Amino acid sequence: MSTNNNISKNNKQGKNKKPFNPKDPKNVKTNTFWVYGLVILGIMAIQLFLYPSDSSKETTFFKFIEMVRNNDVKKVEVINKSIANVYIKKDKKDKYEELKDRKKDIFGPDFSFQIGDMRTFDQEMMKLKKEGFEIDPILKTKQDWVGPILNWLLPIIILIGLWMFLMRRMGAGGGPGSQIFNIGKSRAALFDKNAKVNISFKDVAGLKEAKQEVMEVVDFLKNPKKYTNLGGKIPKGVLLVGAPGTGKTLLAKAVAGEADVPFFSISGSDFVEMFVGVGASRVRDLFKQAREKAPCIVFIDEIDAIGRSRSKGALQGGNDERENTLNQLLVEMDGFKTDAGVILMAATNRPDVLDSALLRPGRFDRQIGIDLPDLKERKAIFEVHLKDIKSCNEVNTSYLAEMTPGFAGADIANVCNEAALVAARGDKKCVEMEDFNYALDRVIGGMEKRNKFIPPKEKRTIAYHEAGHAICGWFLENASPLIKVTIIPRGMGTLGYAQYLPKEEYIVKKEQLLDRMCMTLGGRAAEKNTFDKISTGAQNDLDQVTQMAYSMITVYGMDEKVGNVSFHAMSKDSFHKPYSEKTASMIDERVRELINTQFERAKSLLKEKSKELELLAERLLEKEVLIKSDVESLIGKRPFPIPAHEYHEEE
Repeated sequence: MSTNNNISKNNKQGKNKKPFNPKDPKNVKTNTFWVYGLVILGIMAIQLFLYPSDSSKETTFFKFIEMVRNNDVKKVEVINKSIANVYIKKDKKDKYEELKDRKKDIFGPDFSFQIGDMRTFDQEMMKLKKEGFEIDPILKTKQDWVGPILNWLLPIIILIGLWMFLMRRMGAGGGPGSQIFNIGKSRAALFDKNAKVNISFKDVAGLKEAKQEVMEVVDFLKNPKKYTNLGGKIPKGVLLVGAPGTGKTLLAKAVAGEADVPFFSISGSDFVEMFVGVGASRVRDLFKQAREKAPCIVFIDEIDAIGRSRSKGALQGGNDERENTLNQLLVEMDGFKTDAGVILMAATNRPDVLDSALLRPGRFDRQIGIDLPDLKERKAIFEVHLKDIKSCNEVNTSYLAEMTPGFAGADIANVCNEAALVAARGDKKCVEMEDFNYALDRVIGGMEKRNKFIPPKEKRTIAYHEAGHAICGWFLENASPLIKVTIIPRGMGTLGYAQYLPKEEYIVKKEQLLDRMCMTLGGRAAEKNTFDKISTGAQNDLDQVTQMAYSMITVYGMDEKVGNVSFHAMSKDSFHKPYSEKTASMIDERVRELINTQFERAKSLLKEKSKELELLAERLLEKEVLIKSDVESLIGKRPFPIPAHEYHEEE
């Protein structure tokens, strides 16, 4: 019941708060830079007052004597026995060309000159007096006290300014954490009623189970009595785990948009600074703000930046800044004093590196796995993205979902955006299915390079290589059926590729893996059968086959000699091998035997289907792109039923 009281109390406090008024003098913050500016302006004003800007014209001592003899001089001021300032009578100023651009009533002397030797100057003045000219120099002494002060004060001001600039930059230049004395403050962005997020659960396609879990978290804060009356406790933490691009951050944005409670959002890297103790200080400040706004949600994106396992950083010492930050986070989540009404959400795509103390119940009570979308979810994601795109009626989202196996939500968004750009490049009024097909090819294989010159011999080798993949996939029952094959060069060094339609399956049998291995080796087998030579074009195929063979033997236990063993978990420790040297030698030998067996199998199949291989390769050289209907017209229909599922690509 104490939890309910705290939540209701905080709600009342939030209602009684007055809205922020920027015109209120109490809310106006004084910027220290205005103070510095006023001080500098004051120094400049004093300097100008004591030493007004001298707009006088330079002259010589001999011209000055001539002015006196012409009875044009009103008075002469001698400053510090070094400079003489000459004032001309108003009615005589028109005689001098130098003074025509000056106002007659301007403040200050009209001419000035360097005296040089004061004794010589006095002698000349005495001569003028004897000649009858009444001119009496006025001696003045001016002390420059601002200059010496600035000489020692200015370097100090520059050093202070440089120090402040560096502190601001190290505080990441903006927001509350950028100020000198606020470097330990949290930089979390607050989303509340005044700054509401315009994303809801309707904008998140797929992720049905994950949305239900997260919506329940929102319901915890909206209706806490529903759960606490039965003795239940509100979860303290929810961890979103999934591959990159699956929608973890988008789901958190939807929570911020749906929840009627304050939502703090911050990245895990925002806690890490070069100063010791800053990360822990920001964690404390974040939870302090959260307690003041409770009930609320705190979201930390990419929490693995601060939540890495402490045992893995033992070589760095116990005072590591990241460890201190993690320790403070652990205490804030479930320490001696408990927080009521504050739920922590976090997202990561690397749960394996997180500290076990962070993952235990009482801290992250719930872990929500977000997987890659299946066929239905991909269709729903396409429909969400197509709402913002002017697509033609012919666009089939079911077909697009089948074409994108293994695509995450971010990948699908990229395909839709690329299709819109392609249509705009062609000055179309709506996005057609052709544009989506082009976008898929570009995302899977890279940008087309039709102007890239390939010698005829190499192009022929590429055509037979890709045709070898296609024929093996066409006549092997457990291999994925062909959908498209092309020999158009694309980005990232791809000289050709083939797309397949694989089954959507969760377990794979040994026979299926062997057929896929045979299909992957079909390209090199076609080169060997046709030209009796092999090329470097099979490098990507060999990578896939080698990885598949080692996985079959050391992970899935699919070899009779090695046995039903799996070294997957133990092989993560790079310092110790999980098996002996004798077993390692046996594994290497069995991998080579397995790959060689499937390579010979592919060669045998392609010899049997040599006519079909030649037909397909020659047509590829002619058209460069072949789809399933073209292949059927050349070599007949595939002798196995076609699963209505998804695509896969093989290079």
